[in-house]
Amino acid sequence: MTPRLAISLQSPLKSMTCRQLSRSLRKVLHKSLSSAQSHVPFASTCFQILLSPMGKILGIVNQKGGVGKTTTAINLAACLALDGLKILLADCDPQANASSGLGVQRDDNRNSIYDVLMGDVPAAQVLLPTEIGNLTLLPGSKNLTGANIELANAEDRALRLRRALEPIQGQYDLVVLDCPPALDLLTLNSLAAADSLIVPMQAEYFALEGISELVSTLERVRAAFNPKLVIEGVLLTMYDDRTNLAQQVTQTLREFFKERLFQTVIPRNVRLAEAPSHGKPVALYDARSRGAEAYFELAAEFMERNKIPSARAEARRASAAALQKDGKTVKLWPYG
Repeated sequence: MTPRLAISLQSPLKSMTCRQLSRSLRKVLHKSLSSAQSHVPFASTCFQILLSPMGKILGIVNQKGGVGKTTTAINLAACLALDGLKILLADCDPQANASSGLGVQRDDNRNSIYDVLMGDVPAAQVLLPTEIGNLTLLPGSKNLTGANIELANAEDRALRLRRALEPIQGQYDLVVLDCPPALDLLTLNSLAAADSLIVPMQAEYFALEGISELVSTLERVRAAFNPKLVIEGVLLTMYDDRTNLAQQVTQTLREFFKERLFQTVIPRNVRLAEAPSHGKPVALYDARSRGAEAYFELAAEFMERNKIPSARAEARRASAAALQKDGKTVKLWPYG
């Protein structure tokens, strides 16, 4: 039997027992969020995407870097598109990793979302097709770094993205925004444009402390620019359930956020990490990997929360029913 890995923690956590660790995590979460708990803008009702006259805008946001925002934006958008929804992925990050992760190489001469925000070209003229028919890309650019400075004195600086998306929003069932890892003007534009947010985070101690900053920012954005903005849910990424820390953070988060924490967790997975270097979402790179399974499950959970029928799930259930009728058994991957 393979021994369970021992967790190595930095001071002041390294000498804690599991019980002490659990108490410490609860204390941090309570201290970070107790003052805002009654005002946290979480989604309490379903948003009927397919019945909306304009597509819902979903932001993938966390001011902390390296938590899997871009990976989630690419793969959730891809899995939803493979399930029949018409998706637009907008790359709002100056690193433009969402664009390269879908096989679109960097080109400084090509128009991007930067030119859209500057008002030089409409969004419809910048859109690019992807390998998945239902998935369209609004590409990013390193020039977005300068947008924070160039838009600083503009009166409508926080509403540029919302107004740019309005003419094309109705053509899609869902618009996914890949936000940069900072609470800057680009993120402010994304928050002002979004209807709801998914917050990816790692099951780590310091991740709890950063939630309060994000919630505080969301409250200010709601008050000033976007009163309908809500948090769709919190998503655990890069998850390793072999560590006591990950299990304790998950338990603490679930006690606080309850159903607002997605049941699906995204594991650490080599194929998931390899896929961007091939310019593909993991569903196309290796559909049977743990990473692909997790994002298909996340897409199914997202659709269920929003009362959207899943053609992929229904087809698999129908196939399973037919096989069972013939006396055979089948596992409904990844829905079963």
